[in-house]
Amino acid sequence: MAKNGASCEQPQKRGTKDKQNGHFADSAVSERRQKDREERLALVLWRRPIVTLNYFLLETFITLKEWTLKLWQRRGTVFLILVVCSLFSLAYSTEGAHQTYVQYLEKRFLWCAYWVGLGILSSVGLGTGLHTFLLYLGPHIASVTLAAYECGSTDFPEPPYPDQIICPEGGVDGSISLWSIVSKVRLEACMWGAGTAIGELPPYFMARAARLSGADPDDEDYEEFEEMLEQAQTAQDFVTRAKLGVQNMVQKVGFFGILACASIPNPLFDLAGITCGHFLVPFWTFFGATLIGKAIVKMHIQKLFVIITFSKHIVEQMVSLIGSLPRVGPSIQKPFSEYLEAQRSKLHHHTGAGTPATENWLSWVFEKVVLVMVCYFIISIINSMAQSYAKRRQQSRTNSYFQ
Repeated sequence: MAKNGASCEQPQKRGTKDKQNGHFADSAVSERRQKDREERLALVLWRRPIVTLNYFLLETFITLKEWTLKLWQRRGTVFLILVVCSLFSLAYSTEGAHQTYVQYLEKRFLWCAYWVGLGILSSVGLGTGLHTFLLYLGPHIASVTLAAYECGSTDFPEPPYPDQIICPEGGVDGSISLWSIVSKVRLEACMWGAGTAIGELPPYFMARAARLSGADPDDEDYEEFEEMLEQAQTAQDFVTRAKLGVQNMVQKVGFFGILACASIPNPLFDLAGITCGHFLVPFWTFFGATLIGKAIVKMHIQKLFVIITFSKHIVEQMVSLIGSLPRVGPSIQKPFSEYLEAQRSKLHHHTGAGTPATENWLSWVFEKVVLVMVCYFIISIINSMAQSYAKRRQQSRTNSYFQ
């Protein structure tokens, strides 16, 4: 009996020791990952410029090599696309009656591709998203709105529209309506929204691939998502509870939950893409709901907000309100009034009549803000790609250590 009792105690002690060793190994791996993450985040241009640029170039070379191999594996599809492009190029360069349609299609295609590209840049997450709605689409809608109320029409002559807005002859003051402005900017707004929907696909594909393969992608957002799932019952702070709310809505409601999250300005929508990929939601369910929500519902909400904000009477009230501010009001009101007056005068200068070459400090400031944000976006891409290469080195070092 004593021998049997001793033999029973030995496996129990061995099991306890194995659990302790496993817990120690998990904590060591977690500490190593945290240390590697901190080391990667410290790799930025303003701290280590030479190393960051070197890693950025190496990551660019590796990415181009990977894409070249993928294109070679799908060389049949690539050849078919090249044949179609060659036929379009032949039709484009050949003279004939079809040139009218070719030029129309070219103009529409480039216009749509421009706004789709800006939408992708806004949400794809290359480093940090470029806020292209505030920098490009919002000002475009605002300029069309101001021009429509000033001209009394939205039938701006093409060309020069959309490069330059000039009032058509015969515009009647007061004949403009809200829905006519909405219709005028619907194409570019919907294309921008479609671009933002396309930009939400990388988190979905990353989480889906990780779930299907069972591999750990070592992605910060995905690790945060898994930690949030583990701590769902003990979450106390508002941000975590908001993320859990998005995750529960997407997981339980499905298509309409994704549609609801995509239809409102939602900075946590990346989590919806990760959730859908992790729980293997079908691609067309996720992308269809995202496309409808962002390109139709959300886009019309944002568009109506900008149009109403920049309607004629609202703008006049805003300028008068600025002038009523104590002490600084009149000095601030003057440049706003001059800027609006300059824009109105430009609308009535037809082609060949000469455009006034006056420049307001507001337009100068806005141009510099756009330049700064674009430069910051480029710098964030360089930092992000350099950190990706650093992660490759860390993973290679870890794999060689365990081998």
